[in-house]
Amino acid sequence: MIDQATLDTCASEPIHIPGSIQPHGALLAFDRTGSLVAMSANANAMLGLALRPGTIPGPGGLGGSEGPAWPAIREALAALAAGEPMPDSRELVLSGRPFDLVIHAHEGLCLCEFELREADGVGRFAQLAYRAMDKLRHQPSIERLLDTAVAELRALTGFDRVMAYRFRHDDSGDIVAEARRASLESYLGRRYPASDIPAQARRLYLLNTLRLIADVGDQPVPLLAAPDRTAPLDLSHSVLRSVSPVHIEYLRNMGVAASMSMSIVVGGRLWGMLACHHMAPLRVPFPIRMAADVIAQLLAAQAQTLAAREREAAMAEAALLRSEIGAQIGQGHEAGDVLTREAAPLCASLDCEALVVAIDGRLRCHGPVDEHWAAALVETLQQRERALVHIELESELPLQPEPARWCGALGLRFDGPRRGWLVALRPEQIQTIRWGGKPEKVIAHGPLGPRLTPRGSFDEWRETVRGTAVPWSATQLESAALLLDAVSRAHAGRVLELDRLRSQLWAVLGHDLRDPLHTLSVASFALDRQHAAERISTVIRTSTNRMQRLLRDLQDITRIQNGLGLSIEPEATDLAALLGQLLRDQRAAYPDMQLDATLPEALPVTVDPQRYVQMAANLLSNARHHGKGRIRIELARVGDERVHLRVANPAEPIAQELVEGLFDPFKRSSLEHRNARNPGSMGLGLYIVHQIAAAQGGSVRYEARNGEVIFELELPLPQV
Repeated sequence: MIDQATLDTCASEPIHIPGSIQPHGALLAFDRTGSLVAMSANANAMLGLALRPGTIPGPGGLGGSEGPAWPAIREALAALAAGEPMPDSRELVLSGRPFDLVIHAHEGLCLCEFELREADGVGRFAQLAYRAMDKLRHQPSIERLLDTAVAELRALTGFDRVMAYRFRHDDSGDIVAEARRASLESYLGRRYPASDIPAQARRLYLLNTLRLIADVGDQPVPLLAAPDRTAPLDLSHSVLRSVSPVHIEYLRNMGVAASMSMSIVVGGRLWGMLACHHMAPLRVPFPIRMAADVIAQLLAAQAQTLAAREREAAMAEAALLRSEIGAQIGQGHEAGDVLTREAAPLCASLDCEALVVAIDGRLRCHGPVDEHWAAALVETLQQRERALVHIELESELPLQPEPARWCGALGLRFDGPRRGWLVALRPEQIQTIRWGGKPEKVIAHGPLGPRLTPRGSFDEWRETVRGTAVPWSATQLESAALLLDAVSRAHAGRVLELDRLRSQLWAVLGHDLRDPLHTLSVASFALDRQHAAERISTVIRTSTNRMQRLLRDLQDITRIQNGLGLSIEPEATDLAALLGQLLRDQRAAYPDMQLDATLPEALPVTVDPQRYVQMAANLLSNARHHGKGRIRIELARVGDERVHLRVANPAEPIAQELVEGLFDPFKRSSLEHRNARNPGSMGLGLYIVHQIAAAQGGSVRYEARNGEVIFELELPLPQV
């Protein structure tokens, strides 16, 4: 077991102040006064100069009275004094040798790096770079983008292998694209642990996005400091910075003699990396490296653009679904019903394989979910303080019955007091990770004490990981938060509307019960005088039946709103006789009502007689209250499959804004369009008819034709 102190030692290695550089170049560092505060030990020999740390070299000390290096350094010192940005590069010749001069400022110093330029041919590479950038701009996906990048970079730089890493949420990296020499083993698909790039190395990859190691066998060149300088020279931005011994060992273990890496930075974070390996030393000229760096930056920009497009498309699709769900709940549908009905698109939007919808102890599952386990899951989530909970580990979920292995849960609590939850579930993702070598480092003991050494083998090493689900992405969590807000607000509005509805329902019920109660009172008074006993008996029976229907309507609405459903008890019934009795009762109760009926002599069917009378009575009540003139009723059997009832009366067509919510118990706009002939009514009769018909697989339809308002009720007949 590696102790934390050893890990901390490895992670804190001061790789930004190594005190040396790679030997294919030379370094000079000046302060604001022009004093040479540090130089590489090879600078004089390589550049043909005679400089000493701690002195202020004159123009003649930098390659002649006005040597080619001096103007660039003079401009850099002026920029340093003025606090201006300084990154600069140019070509020059010193002592007959071509160099690339790279200048940057850091911590109040001007660092000048001279890199030997080899045989040119840069023009051809410029064409390759242009072609590569043009190709990158036209790739339709991140996968194609990375495949194109590694192929074009290998053609541009000549490396034996070019790989694209994409980092995960835990900073481990997968090789997702590769271009290589045919004789090399493929590393595509392998994963490398986050510890391969310690924190301080990640910081440098963000500061200095391109890093070349020309020859892992080179001996680093030490830096010589001015006598009065004690602080080490920070080479975070240096192109020549020497390499950590641990990283050199790492590369040697892979059989790599030269490497180059380019950071892919997206949103200020190390999103990925392009890694180039060569099996022999390889010097890549500075101009070609800069072209490669530009390609990496273009790649990062394109990756960010493509990711933004994918996110935008996903968020737009999720917004449409949220709008549809919110609209349905706002129209009066119960939130649990809506979420269950929209389970399939919700699964697609949240990228899950099952859903659990819970409210008031009632569970509905979409997908192969054990209901007892789902109840325990909701109870577990209910204990959390947050309304949005995301889990990716099976160990954080209730114990499951075999063979279920749900490991990811995304819970949205839309009604706390009533335990209202929408829970998306993800299955276990059994991962066989192809590591590039066993992902552990080994402790080695040397003159400086114990230290971590890199893996000695990079042969593929497979590890099976269980008990986890694919993590919920930031986009999915954002979309889930917006969905939770939409459902919570729509559901809260519906709860308030239900409370208002119940209050008004009692008021309406009191209003509608006054008529039959008054009729009973009059009948009772008439009975005292013993006049028209048979007529009075009919009136009493009709009024009693009407009160019973009103009370049954109230009970049905309560059952429907509480999600309990309606009881249907079919039996053999003569529908013509049943409807005839209802019409006689209606004529007795409302002598002024004009009613024409077209009924068959007999219509034996199997239906729930009480429910059928309830629907027909409500349609007649609707026609009497909202129509004018004679009401027409037609009853007929359609083949052996359906029974059809039509109720029509002369009336103006129903306003279009009311038609869409005609069978909706809320009918928000109906409050402003109430019938003056029945101001206390809320139009709940049509809602009840629709619910009873739907419970039997039937339907009720409205149309306006030839000056009439027509409602048609159709029920399927059970097949024997």
